[in-house]
Amino acid sequence: MKISKQARRDAKELFRSCFTNGTLDENRVRRAVQLVISQKPRDYVSVLSQFTRLVKLDIERRTARIESAVPLTAEQQTAVEGNLAWKYGQGLIISYGQDPALLGGLRIQVGSDVYDGSVRARLEALRESF
Repeated sequence: MKISKQARRDAKELFRSCFTNGTLDENRVRRAVQLVISQKPRDYVSVLSQFTRLVKLDIERRTARIESAVPLTAEQQTAVEGNLAWKYGQGLIISYGQDPALLGGLRIQVGSDVYDGSVRARLEALRESF
């Protein structure tokens, strides 16, 4: 579905109005969607479609997934969280997971950024070089 420039502008303006202290406010997002649905301005379906896309992208940028071969200690988790906060700012939603196939090291994904310092990735890179 093609979205008009005006619908994109309206969605972006609506998206910007949903921020509080630099982070997306869930209650403001709900109120904004309810307001658009109740008023039904011209091309409101396209505006809501674009708005939904912007919200999803922001949530992805604020979500970090950390995988390791073994459980991380509290000190290691604090160190990793501190480094991520320094690089991406406060307010990240961080989840931890275990993947024994990594063999060692960490694999961190924040939005579309992937940092793979695992032994498995290094072995695969070495195999590709031969």
